[in-house]
Amino acid sequence: MLRYFRYAVMSFTALLVLSLGFALIPAEPPPPADPPFSEQARMAALDDALELRTAAGVLSAVPAAGGAPDVGGKTAAVDTAVTLLTLQARTLLSPSEAAPALDAPSPASAQPAPQPTTTESPKAELSSLAGLASALSASGVQRLADAAKADGGLARLLAGAGTAQLLAAEDVAAAGGVAVETLPHSAAGTPAGASPSTAATPAASPTRSPTESACPPFLPAPAGPPTAAAPASAGQETTGTGTVAAVANALSAALAAEQQSVYAYQAALPRLAAKDTGAAGAFLAAHEDLAAEAAAHSRAACSAAQMQQPGYVLDPEFLAHPAAGLARLELVSLPAFGDVIALADGGTREWAISALQAAARRAAHWGADPGPVPGVVLDQDQLPDLPASSAPAPAEP
Repeated sequence: MLRYFRYAVMSFTALLVLSLGFALIPAEPPPPADPPFSEQARMAALDDALELRTAAGVLSAVPAAGGAPDVGGKTAAVDTAVTLLTLQARTLLSPSEAAPALDAPSPASAQPAPQPTTTESPKAELSSLAGLASALSASGVQRLADAAKADGGLARLLAGAGTAQLLAAEDVAAAGGVAVETLPHSAAGTPAGASPSTAATPAASPTRSPTESACPPFLPAPAGPPTAAAPASAGQETTGTGTVAAVANALSAALAAEQQSVYAYQAALPRLAAKDTGAAGAFLAAHEDLAAEAAAHSRAACSAAQMQQPGYVLDPEFLAHPAAGLARLELVSLPAFGDVIALADGGTREWAISALQAAARRAAHWGADPGPVPGVVLDQDQLPDLPASSAPAPAEP
């Protein structure tokens, strides 16, 4: 009997120890959830910008290292790409990825310390101008595709970055003697800047005609996005990433910019040099189409499209130098289309992305710089610094 009692006690003790052991062993944490699509798109854009920046930095140093002359502006095109990709990468950084802020240096240490460079070499396909141009083009296509699906503010950023990369790809291709038609964005159907008449054509206007039952009775000016404490009211229903009223206001601003552009091109045409009239005529027709499409999108957003004004005040500088004036006018329209991209979704956003590309190309045609992220007004002094490990690798002598 005593033997059975001992067996029972020992079994109970073993069971207790095992149960306590299992209880004390922490459960394996669940795998982290995948980041949302917009964050994945941002990280992919940042990775591509840094990789392309490294490759462009290596190519930029090759002529200086080998003593070869800069034929066809190769160095200038690649250096411009390095600057562009650097600013894009700084714009795409999240606060946790930025370089840590440093204390103000003392006078004795005013000279910055040499920055270490990455030891990773660019991919073999990026070691030529043709390869860099193709990679820039492919990255631009991906950024534009992601912009159609990302959250509002990031959609604007991706659309601008992709547009600038397509323009940079064409500049690098031209410097390297590569046909623009061979670049990925031409094969993918993203319009290339072969000529003014074939420049980016915006998407078709919406065919839906809003009715009284489909639209709210009034569209008050938005006072900011609705919150839980203050739900959206009539005219402020959300559509995409903005309210109905915010989208309508953005479309109205884009329409006003296009209507002014139509008037300005009409006034500039007789004052332009003969070599510029062909492009200006094609751009005028594009602006007339854009104005009609912006009006259609405004009506689809339940906003009454404003009528074309009989005239606009053009300053004497514009009349004296119409080409430069048209360049400034195209630059002014970029943030307007950026607002539509950020606030709208679906076909309206796709139309604005296409219109942004077309405006950037027209600005570049007239000699203006659309910037590293067309459609986004950047303060470069406020951008975070890149980590030291992301500096471009120097070329081997």
